[in-house]
Amino acid sequence: MSLSARRPFAALAVLTLAAASSMSVQAARYEGQEFADSLQLGGNTLVLNGTGKRQVAVYPLYLAALYLPQKATTPHAIYAQTGPKRLELRIVIPLVKDVSTQEFVKAINKGVNRNSTEAEKAAVAERVKRFNAAITEVDRVKKGDLLVIDYLPAQGGTVLSVNGKVWGKPIEGQDFYTAFLKVFLGDKNSDANLRAGLLGQAG
Repeated sequence: MSLSARRPFAALAVLTLAAASSMSVQAARYEGQEFADSLQLGGNTLVLNGTGKRQVAVYPLYLAALYLPQKATTPHAIYAQTGPKRLELRIVIPLVKDVSTQEFVKAINKGVNRNSTEAEKAAVAERVKRFNAAITEVDRVKKGDLLVIDYLPAQGGTVLSVNGKVWGKPIEGQDFYTAFLKVFLGDKNSDANLRAGLLGQAG
């Protein structure tokens, strides 16, 4: 084979290696699952801030991933960011068929009450009820289900989807999404390792 004939093959090999290298950094692996390093949401590029696991006793309930306009290592820096945000929950319960979404409702109510001031709780109380009503309609979730809670200011606010299906109407206000994130990132959260993971810190 002539040198000129070999050049296209050499170029193809280089491109193939470059593509493979590029693909290898496009996802972060956590607990055996891959999470995109970045994604498009609401016309913006979000980056993976961190991943964590919610564990009840010795059993995992879900894996979580937080996506933001830019990485941050403190809750206040996260709350202050404007524009779209995403919290992704992947259900991984190992020993039961499914779990009632009332468990999420309880966790949200407890987290908001523990981590918000009286004024903040009063301001978001009605919106928390509406969001919880949407979760309640889902009824039950099982292993493999994907819950996504997006903040989309251009589309009305916080949007809940389960396995790609939207539940309820958008919940308006960045203050609501901040109150929701405090359930996971607040000082009085229910899982310190999950909080650390979402902040991109060591568990």
